[in-house]
Amino acid sequence: MISAQQLAWYPAISSASIRDRSWLQCRGSLTRHIQAQCNDFRVEPVFQSFATVHRDERVVIDLRPGELAMVREVFLYCKYTPVVFAHSVVARKDLRGAWRGLSSLGNRSLGSVLFGNPKITRTPFQFKKLHHRHTLFERACLKLPLKPPGLWARRSLFTLHGQSILVTEVFLPGILDLTS
Repeated sequence: MISAQQLAWYPAISSASIRDRSWLQCRGSLTRHIQAQCNDFRVEPVFQSFATVHRDERVVIDLRPGELAMVREVFLYCKYTPVVFAHSVVARKDLRGAWRGLSSLGNRSLGSVLFGNPKITRTPFQFKKLHHRHTLFERACLKLPLKPPGLWARRSLFTLHGQSILVTEVFLPGILDLTS
């Protein structure tokens, strides 16, 4: 059984280092911020399909248990180093409206869409330290040579015309090699 603590995301960061905090609290486009620190930036899509989502995600985007949503997962790289694992979830019904172009992003970042439209609003960040029992932790570690004991993540909801997409960004150890 999943505990309430395993599902909880928090409005403030606790126990993160100053370097972690500077990345976690970065406002604006994370993609642009990484690109400013990295001459060789790229996006590597690793998953995009309809899938069931975590219970804590279902609540945020108002899905019923078992209802499928479009899930997109990518790694953001600086040269050969993965620095962020990004996981986005949008309800199927919202793919016909505001988010209809998401299925054709390919290796472009979602940030290019989200921060290119001033009508899109964003909720405040929620934070969580992910550990080995969390599915996103396991998927985020796929490109890492060694699994760290934990990874910081943040998420927020982007909304356009009443339709939302939940974006979770998991910060990988390589992010700390960049200047924030």
